[in-house]
Amino acid sequence: MSRLDEVGARDAWRCWICDEAVDPEMSVNDPRGPSVDSLTTKRGGPERLAHRGCNTKKGAVAAVVPWPDRLFVVDPAPIVACVERLGRKGGREVMARCPTEADSAEAAVWLQDRVSRLAPDLAAVAEVAPGGGQYLVVLRAERSR
Repeated sequence: MSRLDEVGARDAWRCWICDEAVDPEMSVNDPRGPSVDSLTTKRGGPERLAHRGCNTKKGAVAAVVPWPDRLFVVDPAPIVACVERLGRKGGREVMARCPTEADSAEAAVWLQDRVSRLAPDLAAVAEVAPGGGQYLVVLRAERSR
């Protein structure tokens, strides 16, 4: 079994950056083909599966996990950096602001699901909190041991 197959199987053949399926049969030279992001290892994490295009687009910089366009969020926080910080220190971080409680509830559900795949070992909970005429999407986590 190759390293790509091992990483792909562990990550359930989903790109850790865009969270879409990666086809293991596609050419590794195709932008939608599989690749291993080893920059995450240099930052203290495991190698992660990514589409060749997602991995190339981010280059040698920290990846940006995008918030979906369908969510109505204002001032979205950088998900990867916040998750890494919560994993080290625990606590809570405001991840986004939303104009309505329904918008924030939808964003919290998406964030909870996305973080569970991005950092499966992190026991994080996405919550909604009212604040100043708007609603905050908060991610709370215990410190990793």
